[in-house]
Amino acid sequence: MTTPPPMPPPPADSALPENANLELEVDGPAPQRRLTVLFRALLLIPQFVVLFFLGIANAVVMFLGWFGALAMGRLPEWARRFLANYLRYGTRVNAYMYLLVDRYPPFAFDDDGYPARIEVRSGRLNRWAVLFRFLLVIPAAIVSAVLSSGWVACSFFLWITVLIAGRTPAPVFGATAAVLRYSTRVGAYFGMLTAAYPNPKSIFGEQVVDAEQHGVPRGTRPLVLTKGAVALTIVFLVLGVLAEVGNVASQQMVPPPTGYHVEHGG
Repeated sequence: MTTPPPMPPPPADSALPENANLELEVDGPAPQRRLTVLFRALLLIPQFVVLFFLGIANAVVMFLGWFGALAMGRLPEWARRFLANYLRYGTRVNAYMYLLVDRYPPFAFDDDGYPARIEVRSGRLNRWAVLFRFLLVIPAAIVSAVLSSGWVACSFFLWITVLIAGRTPAPVFGATAAVLRYSTRVGAYFGMLTAAYPNPKSIFGEQVVDAEQHGVPRGTRPLVLTKGAVALTIVFLVLGVLAEVGNVASQQMVPPPTGYHVEHGG
């Protein structure tokens, strides 16, 4: 078996932007145990319970940290540390749920050896951007929700693919990593961990390559997508839009609740 030729260095305009204050690192596709893939949803239940209670604490810390960021132009260190740890924990759980990794997420904040990691580089924050954070994040949150809905719409077929193959195929890995990276960046921006707005253009990575002509880096930093991964990401976006439109339409079709009407005989 011949080793694929090394990928040429990316052009200057595909380099990571300087304001990319959060980076997701997921080790490349690796063999996955079919038994853990088969019962992945059940295995995640304890993690979801932990995330539920951590999410309550995260909301309180974010609320208090918002006032601190308004006053100081940055998050208080205690708030920054907790919010970053919560984001790390959630990212590991999401990577496991998205079938990007096979190793079970530890019930701990710090685990540098886990195959899915994030690097957060916090700094000064614009007070006006902090003040209107809840409004500014809406467009990015919508894009993230659409991507996630599209992935969910395909999740059964992706699950079957990984179950049969015993690993996540490269196009699926790339497209799913793009979904996870963008949602993580949205979470970091909303949590005031970074001043960098999650640009939707970054969804498709820093570079697109032809897998038949170039080798593709195994990891996600930088995120290099094959043409197949880009096509699958577009499918996620299209299906996500259709799913969200369908949800809105179905809610509008539900008649409003009415009171009981009692008729009395004459």
